[in-house]
Amino acid sequence: MPLKIQSEPVLPPLRDTVQAIPSNSNEPPTIVSISDIHGYLKEARSALLTLTDHAEYDPIVTTDDHGRLHWANNNYVLVFNGDLIDRGTKNEAVLAMVSRLVDEAPPGRVRIALGNHESMILISKDYEFVDWYSTNLDSESRKQFLRTICDGHVIAAYDGYNYTYAHAGAAVDYSVEDVNKSLANAAEQLLPVIGTDQDSQVQTQLVADHDFVLGKGSRRVKGPSAGLVWINYTHLPSDSPPKVVGHTRHSHPNSKGNVHCQDILQDNLDTPGGEGIFIETPESLTALIREPKNGVKSILLD
Repeated sequence: MPLKIQSEPVLPPLRDTVQAIPSNSNEPPTIVSISDIHGYLKEARSALLTLTDHAEYDPIVTTDDHGRLHWANNNYVLVFNGDLIDRGTKNEAVLAMVSRLVDEAPPGRVRIALGNHESMILISKDYEFVDWYSTNLDSESRKQFLRTICDGHVIAAYDGYNYTYAHAGAAVDYSVEDVNKSLANAAEQLLPVIGTDQDSQVQTQLVADHDFVLGKGSRRVKGPSAGLVWINYTHLPSDSPPKVVGHTRHSHPNSKGNVHCQDILQDNLDTPGGEGIFIETPESLTALIREPKNGVKSILLD
């Protein structure tokens, strides 16, 4: 069952931007982001614990006696930058971890960006023969996921200090508030017809009406005309508006100009280390990467 979030809805502008986060300290909150967990729970925990294992940072999570992660109540915003599910085997456990962190953190401190694999829960008609977690949910589970979108827990994009966070991104500038409103409207349209004979028809219309977020490429699904959850990193020009994305696999953080890709977990599954997160402050963007012998290295990206 996806994302059992009990917290109250997150409304704009808190839904959309770090600038709306109330802070009890003199320092603005630090943004931590991770993308493309894809059901790999152990590796996701390792990535989130890189802050614990680096002397310069307060932890973003703590670990209980059962190895579960909990919000550490430090001055952070945590962005899950899409694709929590599919490929790995611990999808339910990853979703339980994310739901727990949302519920334990103050409102708006955990943001979940829609990935293309989560978008398959909305637009399920095109993937009925794919053996993935996202494509095999029953109607009630799909409804539950749509409610998390309507409630502002799952979003299309998030405004950081100097970077915009979206799973795949866009080559052009756009309003985060507008794309989040577009995604919420899509969920509201689809919710009443899930499991009915109108389900597939409405899904088709949603892709047309909300193509900037949900659209696929005209020739290739991840081609240059694809939307925020589908476009491939190669189609994002280096001089496009500054952004942090996932979606396109690399073995280490990849940067070209204003575009920084953090999809590194999968390409490091077969070797020790390599898991990591990005850290954004008003002054800098940094990656923390797990080293093979369990140390953590810091890489200044900007």
